[in-house]
Amino acid sequence: MKPYLFLSARPEVEAVGPEYESVRRAMGLDAGRLEHVRLDVDPLARDFRIEAYAGVVVGGSPYNVTTPEDEKSTTQRRVEDDLARLAEAAIERDFPVLYTCYGIGVLTRVIGGTLGTRYAEAAAPIEVVLTPAGIDDPLVGVLPDRFEAFAGHKEAADQLPAEAVLLASSAGCPAQVYRVGRRVYATQFHPEVSAEDFVGRAHVYRHHGYFPADELDLFIKRVTAASVTQPQRMLRRFVELADG
Repeated sequence: MKPYLFLSARPEVEAVGPEYESVRRAMGLDAGRLEHVRLDVDPLARDFRIEAYAGVVVGGSPYNVTTPEDEKSTTQRRVEDDLARLAEAAIERDFPVLYTCYGIGVLTRVIGGTLGTRYAEAAAPIEVVLTPAGIDDPLVGVLPDRFEAFAGHKEAADQLPAEAVLLASSAGCPAQVYRVGRRVYATQFHPEVSAEDFVGRAHVYRHHGYFPADELDLFIKRVTAASVTQPQRMLRRFVELADG
């Protein structure tokens, strides 16, 4: 069977391994079937062949697509070029790709949507509600109509083009999940993390502005008290559909 590919873009080394492990665990794959490329270190090969994989998952990052181009590092610009190239290939071939959090911004720009900071959400558990299209969707439809998820982002889609099918929303962010074609997906929340994962990530990003740095203990209590059990099913279902 073909391997899967996980693309990460986190410069913070201490967050890289745990993110890969949370994605691998949620997908139900062993390490031998989930390859990992750190785009902040290694660029996507120019001769990259998406067909060599069963599917691709893109992780999160403290990067923001809405940062003015002249303020982005050379690395961030290259990462976004690589992720845009991936999106174009996936859309052209209707290939299984799942963009999460930071990645949703890249995909939104590629398809002609607009991004802004209006719908930013502080790091916290949130309630996500499926749209009628989401209820009928082969990937998102495995989830309850309403469920809790972990989110934290400084930008989000302001407007999606007609070709994007909205699958889920939250009170603070209208575009939580959408689909392009049949098999290219994007989620604003983090489908891979458990409460333990999210707390561990909070320690790394405590001073990045996702929540008040002096409220870490309160943040941990709020996260550990939440009932976030459903989103990881998306990643297991992603594998089931891609292996199909």
